[in-house]
This record gives sequence, C-alpha cells and structure tokens, in this order.
Amino acid sequence: MTEWKKWPIKIIEQKDFPKQLKGIKTCPTKLYYRGNWDSNIFKKVVAIVGSRQITKYGKEIIEKIMPEIVTQKTTVISGFMYGIDSEAHWKSMEYGGKTVAILGSGLNEYYPKENYDLYLKILENNGLVISEYEPEFKATVWSFPQRNRIVSGLSTVGVLVVEGGIKSGSLITAKLGLEQKKTILAVPGPINSKTSQGTNWLIKTGAARMVTEPIDIFEDKICMPEQENLFKDYSSLNDIEKIIIDLLENEAMSSDEICQITKRSITEISTNLSMMLMKDLLTEEDGKFYIS
Repeated sequence: MTEWKKWPIKIIEQKDFPKQLKGIKTCPTKLYYRGNWDSNIFKKVVAIVGSRQITKYGKEIIEKIMPEIVTQKTTVISGFMYGIDSEAHWKSMEYGGKTVAILGSGLNEYYPKENYDLYLKILENNGLVISEYEPEFKATVWSFPQRNRIVSGLSTVGVLVVEGGIKSGSLITAKLGLEQKKTILAVPGPINSKTSQGTNWLIKTGAARMVTEPIDIFEDKICMPEQENLFKDYSSLNDIEKIIIDLLENEAMSSDEICQITKRSITEISTNLSMMLMKDLLTEEDGKFYIS
C-alpha cells in the first residue's frame, strides 16, 4: 500500500472553511483533504509561489526568509509543484514549521509524481494536502490555474512571489490575490533574468510590496540600517587587500582575473585572498571571489 494512502481522504464543507477562504469569488463548496485539519493551521498563513524553474537565487531567497516565517508561527501554503513550491514546502518543515499543499489534481492522482516523498512528509509533519477535485481526477492544463484562487484565498499575511516570468502561473496567483484584496509581496531579481520579470513588474507597477528582508513579509516599514552595519571598516587592510576589495565591489572575479588586472603575481594574490577569506571579508564559490 502506498504509504500516504494510510491517511484517509476526508471532506470538509464550505461552512467549515477558514474565514479568509469563504469570501473568495467562486469559492468551492467542499474540499477533499488528507492530514490533520486543525483550524489553528490557518490562523496565520503566507502563500509562497514562484517559478517551476527555480534558480540558485530562488533557493537562496527561500533559505533566507523561512526562519523568520517559522519564528512568526506562520503556515506556508503553496501549490506542490516543481521549483519554488516544493522548496517552500520542504524548507518550512526543515525549520520546524507547518505547510499546506493545494493540488491541481485529485488526492490520489497527485502531480508531479516525483513529489511522493514530499506528499508523505507533509502528512507526517501534521500538515495538509488539499484538493477541490475528486480523488481520482487527473491534472489538466486548466486545473492548476483554477486551484490558485484557493492558494491565494487561504493566505492571511499575503501572497509572496519569489520568482516568476511575466506570463507565469505565479502572476495568475498574484492577480487572484489582488482581486481577493490580499497583500501581494514580491522579491526583486536581476533585470536580465526571465524568472524575475514577473516579480519586478509587480513591484514596478505598485501591485506588490517589495521584500528584501524576511521581516518585510510581516512589517510594512522601511528603516535605515545601522551605519556600522551598512559600511564595513576597511581601514586596517593592506594596499593589495584594498585593491582587491575595490575590484570585487564591481563584480566577482577569479584569482587569475585579479592577477591580470593588478599585474601582481599569483602567489601574492592567492596569499592575500586566503587571508581575506580567513578574516571573513570574502567568500568563494565556483572559483570566483565575492565580498562577504
């Protein structure tokens, strides 16, 4: 027997839905679910949506925001798909939080099939897997956009778009959230990235509040950072270290690139880079050096 089938499928009627869901347009009359339906799980909810083609940047954002979300005792709701959805479900549980998945299929015909372990883990973690469709209903092109109104509808804190193209399902969810009078939140991204076109557009048009720090999800305040945290003190660096900092402030570079520009020996540059790594002034990834 498939392990997650040990959890029976139950039905909840509209009259027993969380308050925030009852008022949405075309509210379903009933929902099928597996797991522990506890009304407390819906008291404070953030919907997290984004690209199915998650990037390294998208993963870093989920990693950065999740501790604050869990600390704030906020349930993460998402759509169980590849990419940002799955990452949000997994990270929520990893940090000790609760998560709810809304399927675009029936509970016995979940998609994608690669998410077997995620389905089971959500149930084992006292979360919920929910669908408005009959248990044997197979996902269709239209059922995913349709279920998005439930994803946004269950949110109380807001709908957070982490990555999304200009014509993505994430923007459909954001649009539905706006119609439902939900707070829309978006993480800005590189202007040359297709997966950030949607989020940047939401921010530029004023449809979404920009999120650059985890606390932005919960507080609409902009505070000036403490000056000592804003600017690092590089006065104690030697001459070559200062040159390296000046170069890396513009872009990440390899040791060879730094040597070519500075006309210094690889031994001198490598020694200084090693010392700067030890002092936590720099980080290294894939042969490139970045300012910490």
